[in-house]
Amino acid sequence: MLQTLRDKTSGWIATVILGLLIIPFAFVGIEQYMVQRTDNAVAHIEIAPSWWRSAPSWWPASMLWKKEAIERGEFDERFNRARDQARAQQGPNFDAREFEKPESKRRVLDSLIDERVRKIAAEVDGVSVSDALVVKTIQSVPDFLDGSGKFSQERYILGLQMRNPPQTPTQFEQFVRDRLQETLLPASLAESSFVTSGETDRLIKLLGEKRDISLIELPAPAADTAEVSAAEIQKWYDSHGKDFRSPESVGIEYVELNAAAMPPPAPPTEAALQERYKNEQSKFLAAEQRLISHIQINVPANADAAAQKAAEDKAKQIAAQAKAAGADFAALARANSDDLGSKAAGGELGWMGKGNFPGAFDDAAFGKLLAGQVSDPVKADGGWHIIQVREIKSGSQQPFEAVRETLLREETEAGRERAFNEFSAKLVDLVYKNPTTLEAPAKAVGLPLQKMAVVTRDAAANTGIAQNPAVVRAAFTEARIQDNTVSDPIDIGQDHSVLIRVVSHTPERAQPLAQVRDKVIAAVRADRMSKAAEKDADALIARINGGEALTAVAASKQLPPPQDLPGVARGMPMLPPDVTEAIFAVRAPAQGKNAGGKAKLPNGGYVLFAVTKIAPGDKSVLKAAELDMLRSQSAQATAADEVTELTSALRKRMTIKVLEENLR
Repeated sequence: MLQTLRDKTSGWIATVILGLLIIPFAFVGIEQYMVQRTDNAVAHIEIAPSWWRSAPSWWPASMLWKKEAIERGEFDERFNRARDQARAQQGPNFDAREFEKPESKRRVLDSLIDERVRKIAAEVDGVSVSDALVVKTIQSVPDFLDGSGKFSQERYILGLQMRNPPQTPTQFEQFVRDRLQETLLPASLAESSFVTSGETDRLIKLLGEKRDISLIELPAPAADTAEVSAAEIQKWYDSHGKDFRSPESVGIEYVELNAAAMPPPAPPTEAALQERYKNEQSKFLAAEQRLISHIQINVPANADAAAQKAAEDKAKQIAAQAKAAGADFAALARANSDDLGSKAAGGELGWMGKGNFPGAFDDAAFGKLLAGQVSDPVKADGGWHIIQVREIKSGSQQPFEAVRETLLREETEAGRERAFNEFSAKLVDLVYKNPTTLEAPAKAVGLPLQKMAVVTRDAAANTGIAQNPAVVRAAFTEARIQDNTVSDPIDIGQDHSVLIRVVSHTPERAQPLAQVRDKVIAAVRADRMSKAAEKDADALIARINGGEALTAVAASKQLPPPQDLPGVARGMPMLPPDVTEAIFAVRAPAQGKNAGGKAKLPNGGYVLFAVTKIAPGDKSVLKAAELDMLRSQSAQATAADEVTELTSALRKRMTIKVLEENLR
């Protein structure tokens, strides 16, 4: 057996097979086969090169494709941002559990994919962003403008430091460049979007359309008292089971901690205020400010040794020129600096305090340099920097008397918060000693143990503290239900929290037919009444459409004469929105006839109407400004549709794979 195997692995066939196996190792490296790799991406996007759109996706042609991944970290950042926005918009009604559903995650991911698809398409098709456009965009950001509406280098630097995480000018410029490249195609498409005169005229005719109508209100249907058979009851119960279920609920006991209900602490003494001032003097110190200018020589972090050396030599040469007697630092910056944000301003960064810059730059700018001096080249983020300190403003200390009221307010608030925290900590310590009971800890600190028999997942249907979504979420966690342990403090307001314990749990369940029999009978009768009322209304509409006047229809039903409403326009407040919508949903009546329609009322009855005349919107009644606004809004709506279509078309050019397992 072994000899046979040896013979078969030493011939020309084995040589060919070995050669074929070597090929993939040569292209991707043997380490790819020896090392287990983990893919943290949530989506992969690939596109064929622009010069070979039909390139196959299989190897080796696939090596020509541009490939990008949306990493889990990038997705998490965007998802957290979307969650924060939703929380800010919905306030106490925000439900984090609902937001964590797969549908929400996929919505966020689709948005990220759309952005990346547009960016990749721009790169592949050779769309580039000029330095001038980057500068123009940065200098138009409202947060970077001073009171007169001009770009402020100082506000720019401070704004970058306040970003989360903080960014350097180089990083922000790249961020802006990437966003511009991503939005250049859709923005250009939107700017070029237009609507024709014919489209505008048609829109005006539709939006400004007025209809003359007559209407009558049909009486609510008579109560259905007919017998409901056992078969009907069973059939309705079986087909509408979700209407006859008791929601999941819990019973809770809780202790409420509220600083507002606690006795106020003793006012702070003068000695305490003096001590606070002594400990926090730096807070009342106007820090030293320096007017800084710089010249930046960019060098990529992954540049080779030759490029690194060339950048360093250039920085040393410019630093020598800047230190020479009579040198014009601003002119040197305008001629040589790679910092797009400050280049045009002669490298000026404005008045800055220590800590506004990262690392080595800050150390050099606020180190031994005196006013008017220029530093040696400093290696920092993005490359090399030559720094000039143009002016220095010394810091000054505010006296105690000037800040006493601030200290008094802060110390009083701190005392109140300290008392609340100490009281809360005492209660929590007692709970931790025995987390399965809340009665004894509440009694020990002198707080009443309160109870709530029924709490459901629907916060709006609850009462008291159970209307707070955070309390509801805590009450329905597995730990609370399974272990009946006391929760951590749940914040429901400023210095206002509760600790809860679930004492009972009732799962969602179907109510037996015997228990809801009367409700089922009422539902069957209500359904029969609704269908009868709709049938009667449809029969009357058929008479109107057949040529009978609404007046005659009303008289035949012993109803009051119809009410005539000429010139009904879309969105008029005189009619309920559902009625107006139904009126404008009816087709235009045939020549010499009326068009009938109906709208359901909350009481189960119907409004019956006849459209007697339609007058299209008149362009001549619009002012020039109104007409321009309508055109602009129409163009924006068209542009939004076109951008959506563009993104959809770009998606079809690419291969997109979503890794669902990494979204969980």
